[in-house]
Amino acid sequence: METIYPVILAVPEKKRQLTGKDKVLSLSKQARQALDISAQKSCIHLSNLLKDKNGAPLPFNDNYWSLTHKPDYVGGVVASTRIGIDIEKIRQCSEALFSKTASKKERGLVNTDPVKLFFRYWTSKESVLKAVGTGLKDLSKCIITKVIDENNLFIAYKEKEWLIEHFYFDGHIASVTKNFFNIKWSLRNGDEVP
Repeated sequence: METIYPVILAVPEKKRQLTGKDKVLSLSKQARQALDISAQKSCIHLSNLLKDKNGAPLPFNDNYWSLTHKPDYVGGVVASTRIGIDIEKIRQCSEALFSKTASKKERGLVNTDPVKLFFRYWTSKESVLKAVGTGLKDLSKCIITKVIDENNLFIAYKEKEWLIEHFYFDGHIASVTKNFFNIKWSLRNGDEVP
């Protein structure tokens, strides 16, 4: 079984203070650093990272990639098949947003903290949508079909099943499209050298 290496980097405090375009550029640059570390762990040399007209990452040398960035953490992952990663801070959310994100049937699959469940579902669906290169417009088409345990669940999207793995850290959750891969998460301080 092939191993992939999702890498999460903490955003240094001075970069967290940036605003506007400077912040977006800084987070994007650091997410690419996480991607580079992921590629190194897989013995893959990153080449030009291009995106299509909709902003979806294009494969390079038969390798796929995905990035995510939030104010406190960024992440990246490289794989031999379509891949998606997402990070969110676990925090209160509105009932309306949860209802829009997950049906009653999906919510009934597991009895757990609804706030944590919302972010499990949200990051899982977002990682699938990143893997296929669509976007949030198809959020309602991603259906949670089975919750395996605290760290894994299945999503059906356009007649394909996706296995998702979660990683919890510092009040955050990261999700990656696992499928047939073995996952080795890496959490690093953003100031560390790879």
